[in-house]
Amino acid sequence: MAAIISDKFRIFNAKQFLESLTEGPNDTSAERSRMYFFVGRPQPWKSYLEIHSKNATAFVVGNEVYVGTYGTTAFRATVAAVYDSALLLTDVFGTNGVNSAPPINSPLKGRTGGSGGSDTGAEAVSGVYRYATEDVPPLPLDNQTEKRGVYDELIAAKRITDAFARTVVRRYNWDLVANPRYDMWKPDYSATPAGGGQIGKQTATGADSIADAKFYVMNSTYEVFKCLYNGEDPSNASGQDATEEPSTGGGNYNSSTGLYTETTGAGYVWKYMYTIPTDDVLKFLSSDFMPIVLPSNASRQATVALATAGAADVVLVENAGSGLPASQTLYAAIKGDGSNGIVEFVTNGSGTITSANIQARGSGYTYANVLLKAGEVFTDAGLTTQPNPNVQAGATGALEIVLPPAGGHGSDHEVELNGKRVMTNIRLTYAEGGGDFPVDNDFRRIGILADPFDYGTTTFCTANTRSGLKALKITGATADFAVDEKIQQTVSGGTAYGTVVSWTLDSGSTTAGVLKYIQTNDAHTDEGVVRAFESNGSNAVTGETSTSSGNVDTGYGSALLGSTFSSGLANPEIENNSGSVIYVENRRLITRAPDQIEDIKLVIEF
Repeated sequence: MAAIISDKFRIFNAKQFLESLTEGPNDTSAERSRMYFFVGRPQPWKSYLEIHSKNATAFVVGNEVYVGTYGTTAFRATVAAVYDSALLLTDVFGTNGVNSAPPINSPLKGRTGGSGGSDTGAEAVSGVYRYATEDVPPLPLDNQTEKRGVYDELIAAKRITDAFARTVVRRYNWDLVANPRYDMWKPDYSATPAGGGQIGKQTATGADSIADAKFYVMNSTYEVFKCLYNGEDPSNASGQDATEEPSTGGGNYNSSTGLYTETTGAGYVWKYMYTIPTDDVLKFLSSDFMPIVLPSNASRQATVALATAGAADVVLVENAGSGLPASQTLYAAIKGDGSNGIVEFVTNGSGTITSANIQARGSGYTYANVLLKAGEVFTDAGLTTQPNPNVQAGATGALEIVLPPAGGHGSDHEVELNGKRVMTNIRLTYAEGGGDFPVDNDFRRIGILADPFDYGTTTFCTANTRSGLKALKITGATADFAVDEKIQQTVSGGTAYGTVVSWTLDSGSTTAGVLKYIQTNDAHTDEGVVRAFESNGSNAVTGETSTSSGNVDTGYGSALLGSTFSSGLANPEIENNSGSVIYVENRRLITRAPDQIEDIKLVIEF
């Protein structure tokens, strides 16, 4: 069965994404989507290898693990960390490249000393393997396990409102060196199918669809114009180069139609669409993308007001023909289901068409034709005199009316400019949210959450920022805790483990502060359980690398650095695994600093 997912479907989804940010009567309405941009993954990327069926000999950090015979092994790597059910690996080697994966259920062995060493006796069976380094982050997986991992490693999230999201399209600057020629807007571009059966129609720049065409431009004053005509004629089937920068301030701009027409060169015709305001330029203009302004923008509203459904703005000479009245300016009605459209065309001494243009746009056309035969060709623009009697019986020639999109040019900017992408612009300002975004660590994952809950509830998050970290109020620390180090505490039933994300001393103190951390089910289990840290003033929290030791301040119950404490413990502000992870991007580390502001432009293509 032949089928496609059309670009209109993608444009619809992009529109729905933006509309969902403001739908419904209030912020807690079921109709509204509460989108949050998040950052996460403070710890470095390393290759991950799930293991099971371990024997009594432990794998050791710094040793190697391998599959098969060591000298001819298909896979070996250096152990960077050992968890209950997984290994983190570096220096991965494989016969098919550095990211060769050991098959699931491969027998693993530990070894020390490399080729000159010996097996340690540590053995296990392999499970899921994911290659990763700090320079090569792993591809995200679209499954439930990955979603839990995103929440476990989530640092903080910031609300995306309609003020920080726009539909964007590819950016084309007015630059006659980089972009000498533009495609004209047409409704019938298509690819030639691989299986045959039809012939496609390409644009002037070789694109197979209007979605990939270069048919609009942003000028030097951030005005956006859409190309309606690019000089295409029988002798220039792929159009001609542009010569004049379109501008609403130019003498060739007609404010009553919104059209700018070149008076030199190929006679390009441009339709003014909108002007990008300064705020949108700063937030949403990048080297690759430019925004479509909101429907409330005054320049866009003026363009929409000029749109006429089914009006003809462009006529092309498909075939110059012959046998028409010679050396005259002639007129013909635009036939179809609309009305009042008229074309003007000029012939030479051989009765061949040399040029054509729209004399009256008309309206209401969904299809249109021009008949160049006796009884249909006139010598006056009003078509009121008798038809020109000099049309020969065998006269030929063809004029193509290029009709606008539904609603007319400028009626629906997202559809006309193929707005199937949305850009969010999130600014992270220092320790934003009163400390929700720590500044003493980095992050390696960004993304978007839809409709997460406040912690411990089924109430949608609506606050501007939310912390995704657990926290301890520490007193009597013997040294500063180190970011990314493992911490532990003896608790009821065993040992609680975590990884430090942030350590911030109280003002004026050298021993008391807030320790923020994450816990994951691969790195922090004890006897198969991720245990919670406890409000216990006797059992110290210790750091594996810093050797710092401090106690939970069991009497502390205030809000501090974006966390709300009770008996020295603070939960995240987002309920784990709530809502939907609709976008994830794993990337190289982004470092934060106390005096640093990040503007993060995230483009989502639907």
